[in-house]
Amino acid sequence: MTAGPHRDDGLPAEPTQAERFGRARTAQSTALLEDYVELIADLLAATGEARPIDIARRLGVSHPTAAKSINRLKREGLATAKPYRGVFLTEAGLALAERVRTRHRLVVQVLEAIGVPPDTAEADAEGIEHHVSDISLRAFSRFLRARR
Repeated sequence: MTAGPHRDDGLPAEPTQAERFGRARTAQSTALLEDYVELIADLLAATGEARPIDIARRLGVSHPTAAKSINRLKREGLATAKPYRGVFLTEAGLALAERVRTRHRLVVQVLEAIGVPPDTAEADAEGIEHHVSDISLRAFSRFLRARR
């Protein structure tokens, strides 16, 4: 067996593989919050309000599921909600929404640059944007700058 990140049987070393799966699980948990803050920011910008029922419909989830996630956003300090007034983002929530939006745009641009059709690039970016590392994002930026 080799001492590097891969073993002779082709599998990554256990700590390496465990770290990768751990990062994926964390990204999945974070992705939910990111989707909510991004949508809330979009709704607030477009309509001036982000009602839980509208959030649920646009995310394709039940109202109770949306309410549970909104409560998590509030616990994490990303949102506030007022009865009969909808959901609002805190400064931290707005900052997160902007980071997610920036990542999304970057991933879409890279996918389109390598020939992915725009509609597919938008759909694929919805998943990729939550899992891509900062190292890869910097490489994406360098790639796009080099193409200009």
